[in-house]
Amino acid sequence: MDHDRTAAPLSADEADARARQLITEAYAPPYEVPTSYRAETEPTAYVPAPPVAQPGRPPMSQRATDASALMLSGSVAALSVGGATSLVLYTLGQVDPVTLAIGATGPVALVLAAGSLLKAVGRAKAAAAPTEVHNHYTGPVRQESTTVSSTTKGLFAKNRNDVRR
Repeated sequence: MDHDRTAAPLSADEADARARQLITEAYAPPYEVPTSYRAETEPTAYVPAPPVAQPGRPPMSQRATDASALMLSGSVAALSVGGATSLVLYTLGQVDPVTLAIGATGPVALVLAAGSLLKAVGRAKAAAAPTEVHNHYTGPVRQESTTVSSTTKGLFAKNRNDVRR
């Protein structure tokens, strides 16, 4: 820019003349304003877009979804046990404390017994002999079989399935 910062400020007429000169230079050829534009490239079929929240449950990982479903199922079970206990306690409201304690533990004992029974059935099913599979092939066959078994117990259990391929 040819304006010196130490020089005296422009007068109103000089500033107007300088502004008109800059505007004329801006619109003078070869700086014409284009009236249209044609893109020579094909538009892509996929354009990445930011995620948009959807109605319903918020997006979660599969593990979080499974844990959520487990908690909801557990709350339904706790509601039924609590409701049964409340009903028993309400009907036994005029009884001595020992009978009241026995009545209160009845529904809980019933649920624990049912859980133990289900666990025993699951163990028996797992211990049953595996079904035999007979495959008949014609021609050269390469067969690989990998069995991974793991017993994980506890709240912070880790699976270490190291399968080499």
